[in-house]
Amino acid sequence: PDLPWTKVDLGKPFWQATPEELSGNPPAPVTYVFKSFGDIHTTVPVEPHESERAGRFVRQAKTECGIHTRTTSAGAPHGGALQNLLVKDAAEAKKLVDSCVKTINLNERQACDVFCLVNGAFSPLNGFMEEKAYNSVVKDMRLPEKQLFGLPVTLDVASTEGLKEGDKILLKWDGEDVAVLEASSIYKPNKVVEAKEVYGTSSLEHPTVYSLIAEQGEYYLGGRVYGLQSPKFKYPVQTPAEVRETLPAGKDVVAFQNRNPIHRAHFELLKCAQRDVADSILLVHPTCGPTQPGDIDGLVRIDTYEALRKETEKEYPMFRWAYLPYSMKMAGPREALQHMIIRKNYGATHFIIG
Repeated sequence: PDLPWTKVDLGKPFWQATPEELSGNPPAPVTYVFKSFGDIHTTVPVEPHESERAGRFVRQAKTECGIHTRTTSAGAPHGGALQNLLVKDAAEAKKLVDSCVKTINLNERQACDVFCLVNGAFSPLNGFMEEKAYNSVVKDMRLPEKQLFGLPVTLDVASTEGLKEGDKILLKWDGEDVAVLEASSIYKPNKVVEAKEVYGTSSLEHPTVYSLIAEQGEYYLGGRVYGLQSPKFKYPVQTPAEVRETLPAGKDVVAFQNRNPIHRAHFELLKCAQRDVADSILLVHPTCGPTQPGDIDGLVRIDTYEALRKETEKEYPMFRWAYLPYSMKMAGPREALQHMIIRKNYGATHFIIG
């Protein structure tokens, strides 16, 4: 009692925290310490809204597999919670738009990324990657919290003239306001390093490397994205939340990714997978956004899936069909990992690449 010590509130274990405290809204007055069991690496303070993994192995030359999150049950979103970045209050949305200092008209590739961000397909991301996250993913395929992430998610621009960190930028797609970016990071990436690390080559013969070097903007903007509405496309799309509503509770979900028109061998593969994973749901989930030159148009691809869906829906009621607006990168194993994470966010427990 005579020692000059002061009692300080260090917070509480995450299992005693309310959902509001864990999300950081409103911000908690203290930092939680114990959000995970284990050794000394779990004692690094972690902010309320962060994953328990954020405090693990800090300042140590160690890592972990990165796929585990607070919620590790099958079908849980990557990071433990499905992001929803859409601003629901009209007055708040108007305030965000009015505060913008610049407008960017998105191309289809960028609009696909905004769709995946605002609807949670890229969970746990809540915006375009800042420079620290970008470098971490390019080099190590991990977010700063050490969670696996296959590819960088960036917004490229040709010029940053008149922009400074903290500025808000209105993002438009097809003439409509779709999101506001709060630019907390403005940087010039080393695209040669990005090409070699992500695509395994810096050769311009690779279609996405060519686009990266010769067509895309020289600078990247990173920061939180506030969704105004979900981008619309010429084909029907479904959000992770919408697809999850169609999935029966307690069943395994086998997701099928493909960028091409579906053919008979694909369908036989789907039937075998559905049998191999007993009593499962089969989510047919092709990408329909931009892909490499020479590939068949997305609308034509969807027509093949719709024709098969109508032909087989009575015999195979356990199949679900949905279409993903995603721009293919042709990034090999790293993109396979990216697709796996996206389908995990859509509720899948198993994954097939067609």
